[in-house]
Amino acid sequence: MPQPEYLSAKEAAESLGISLATLYAYVSRGLIRSEALGQSRARRYRRQDVEQLKQKKELRDDPTKATEGALNWGMPLLESGLSLIDQGRLYYRGHEVTTLAAERSLEEVASLLWVGHFEAPLAPLPTGVPSERYRAMAKELVGATPLDRMQVLLPVVAMEDASAYDLRPGAVALTGGRILRVLAMALTASDDPARPVIEQLLSAWRPQHPRAGFLLKAALVLAADHEFNVSAFTARCVASAGSTPYAAVGAGLGALQGAKHGGHCGRVEALFDETGSPERARDVLAARLRRGEGTPGFGHPLYPHGDPRGRALRDWLVDACPESEDLELALAIQAVALELLGDHPTIDFALVTLARLLRLPEGAALALFALGRTIGWIGHAIEQYQLDRIIRPRARYVGPLAEQTHTF
Repeated sequence: MPQPEYLSAKEAAESLGISLATLYAYVSRGLIRSEALGQSRARRYRRQDVEQLKQKKELRDDPTKATEGALNWGMPLLESGLSLIDQGRLYYRGHEVTTLAAERSLEEVASLLWVGHFEAPLAPLPTGVPSERYRAMAKELVGATPLDRMQVLLPVVAMEDASAYDLRPGAVALTGGRILRVLAMALTASDDPARPVIEQLLSAWRPQHPRAGFLLKAALVLAADHEFNVSAFTARCVASAGSTPYAAVGAGLGALQGAKHGGHCGRVEALFDETGSPERARDVLAARLRRGEGTPGFGHPLYPHGDPRGRALRDWLVDACPESEDLELALAIQAVALELLGDHPTIDFALVTLARLLRLPEGAALALFALGRTIGWIGHAIEQYQLDRIIRPRARYVGPLAEQTHTF
């Protein structure tokens, strides 16, 4: 069950190992936020603030232990101006993500994350790059998943893009635009990689729904960035070494395909297939509980009351496809998961639902995740290049000690 967002005064004080008087002092200094409970004088206290203070205390008492915990959903370790998760909402550079997905184009959101405003154009493929040959390569990868095609084509194009070695912010933004189009071409084998990404997807996949363009764009925007997830952190590490944006994105793709990250979409697809019909949702999820198996696509540690990205995309799908049998199945699974587990759907569940509703090719949900998240990886690379500092943590050695050589 998700933890409550607020604590009572007694719970907060006990968690921190302090007196109520000290708790109230922390509140007066702005270290812990509190809210009134109805008309009474009692107040409730933000769990997030309490946990952050607790982790700061651990950092003072045992820096090694605190740092280890920070690498596992713990206290923030690195600074970034790209995305913020606060009170159950996600923001890109101060803009609420669901509003961006509803009102802005994919190119505008990429520009916002890369250069801080909405106006920068995306660059075409570099002059002289034989896009026809690359399109043929994408088509020839028979049996490859969409993500496989992305991973194969990206380094090939990188070899012919010498300007990618220019790591100044504006130049990296232009390279990012080329990378987005390269990946869209790999995904769709598009006849015209110079076309905007959404147009390439629509032309190749030909979904029949009139709002397909909006839904695809919204999905990509919602997936664009999410703090220091494993793929973003991996991309930053590669960028910190001075590698090109192509290398940073390639590393991000490698991390994203893992079953505990973007590859989670495959497990969600299997859940849909296993359930089959709305009537079977309770039996399937109950059987999973009895076997000690998880329910993929539900519950997010950073969103105890529901992933706003999954919720927004689901609402748009309900509005666009109210009569869809696939939507009926998705909503049935969602209802049972909430009843049995208290968990809400994540972005992974929503992406798989979208792919099924629009009859997209196999593997499209993960491919959309990758294409959208590429925007964030480029943004992280730009930030890291500007820091001009390599990410190099130290290891706490736990192996056998070296043998001592004694001389007499």
